[in-house]
Amino acid sequence: MRVLCAFPEDMPSSNSRPPSCLAPVALYLALLLHLSLSSQAGDRRPLPVDRAPGLKEKTLILLDVSTKNPVRTVNENFLSLQLDPSIIHDGWLDFLSSKRLVTLARGLSPAFLRFGGKRTDFLHFQNLRNPAKSRGGPGPDYYLKNYEDDIVRSDVALDKQKGCKIAQHPDIMLELQREKAAQMHLVLLKEQFSNTYSNLILTARSLDKLYNFADCSGLHLIFALNALRRNPNNSWNSSSALSLLKYSASKKYNISWELGNEPNNYRTMHGRAVNGSQLGKDYIQLKSLLQPIRIYSRASLYGPNIGRPRKNVIALLDGFMKVAGSTVDAVTWQHCYIDGRVVKVMDFLKTRLLDTLSDQIRKIQKVVNTYTPGKKIWLEGVVTTSAGGTNNLSDSYAAGFLWLNTLGMLANQGIDVVIRHSFFDHGFNHLVDQNFNPLPDYWLSLLYKRLIGPKVLAVHVAGLQRKPRPGRVIRDKLRIYAHCTNHHNHNYVRGSITLFIINLHRSRKKIKLAGTLRDKLVHQYLLQPYGQEGLKSKSVQLNGQPLVMVDDGTLPELKPRPLRAGRTLVIPPVTMGFYVVKNVNALACRYR
Repeated sequence: MRVLCAFPEDMPSSNSRPPSCLAPVALYLALLLHLSLSSQAGDRRPLPVDRAPGLKEKTLILLDVSTKNPVRTVNENFLSLQLDPSIIHDGWLDFLSSKRLVTLARGLSPAFLRFGGKRTDFLHFQNLRNPAKSRGGPGPDYYLKNYEDDIVRSDVALDKQKGCKIAQHPDIMLELQREKAAQMHLVLLKEQFSNTYSNLILTARSLDKLYNFADCSGLHLIFALNALRRNPNNSWNSSSALSLLKYSASKKYNISWELGNEPNNYRTMHGRAVNGSQLGKDYIQLKSLLQPIRIYSRASLYGPNIGRPRKNVIALLDGFMKVAGSTVDAVTWQHCYIDGRVVKVMDFLKTRLLDTLSDQIRKIQKVVNTYTPGKKIWLEGVVTTSAGGTNNLSDSYAAGFLWLNTLGMLANQGIDVVIRHSFFDHGFNHLVDQNFNPLPDYWLSLLYKRLIGPKVLAVHVAGLQRKPRPGRVIRDKLRIYAHCTNHHNHNYVRGSITLFIINLHRSRKKIKLAGTLRDKLVHQYLLQPYGQEGLKSKSVQLNGQPLVMVDDGTLPELKPRPLRAGRTLVIPPVTMGFYVVKNVNALACRYR
């Protein structure tokens, strides 16, 4: 192809503009070059685009923390635990004296231990001399005939620590127990899906074992009493509860109390509804039972443990607070994030799901502050997935994003205590599996307990938020929370600050510490999945080293990775971690 150009007679000098005919020539040559490049095999990269001067891509996030005053101060037992009464049904209650299980629970102390769940309102106390004869349920003949005697023999060889009964159960007993529990799990699931529950008998011996576990583990027991025992006029029948109170008092057990579990579901579970004002009267009645008993005259009372705050539940809470708001020491409710029957691994990474809790907190706070301003609020029985959870999901690394964000969000919004359902056994939402092995959420909780103190600090960031479009909500995939470092951790001086960071982005994020945090030494505790399963892994690694219990049954040392002062924090994609900023000398953190 030829390109012709006619030059004018008066040729301009070399310093003049080029003739106008050269413009199409240049355009043609550029087009030819572009076609030549794009025809090369395997090259599909777009041509580079020059950025306008002055526009710079924001790849660095600047982070500072207010160190003068805390924005919130939560309970020392902020992260607490729950045991479901189903452990009576499937037999695991008899193994709470296991040395390994007690060691794992001690790692999360100090904390409350709530004994309650859906079967709370079908629990009956009986002071029986020989509970082995009254225990039903499937299992090998040897198991049923000699089970109680074997437990006694295990308890004879005690590891006496502060008077605690700690046992080493034979492997054959644990194997038989797992077989029994597997059979009972099907029964419990059938009850849960049909919403029809059988009665449970709690014997005096079983209560002794429960209290022994709590006391030896450094946990304060909160016992939820059966509220569905009703008189003909629908008032609470307290006869079974009074028997339990008298027995506990005779043993000088230090226990706090609740009444019932999710009273908003009583109509579907029992065919008899209990409204908020009646439930308030029941709590006043329980308070009157406790006052004459010397050891419980000043015992704490918590409730009403309602479910998700929908319209009818809020109405129940309103009626309760009007009657008994001043009777309880803290107002309690429960939360479940996802339907466990339809959950997928990517659901745990959805920021919209992480934010659902915030609206519920505001609804609860509005009712509570209407009647008793400043009353403590607790989230009891929080679970990631309903229906007992989903195997390989609720107990995997992926579920930790919901759990860690829950801890950060609740503390920031002033919730005093969060109780995790369940420490052990119940479904797949637990922290410890039936082989007494800690799951990812256990290690996450252990790091939280070791590093995070009760004082919450305000976080200031620059370069994190995108400019929102009209009608669009920006939901952060990078979440940063800050607390004073736990003053019980002697590896760090008072005045240190601990950040915990969740990165849900598929790319790494860089954070530069600024202001009071600038040029400070940082200890990194990066928690990542371990093994080929990725986000579905039930094992985790800390700074690249797998976390497992030591052969002697003790917890491993949680070793940090020191980062050079002034170094930018690089947060890997889809991970979470803790970062202790040393020697900040934060005024808010120097005093208890």
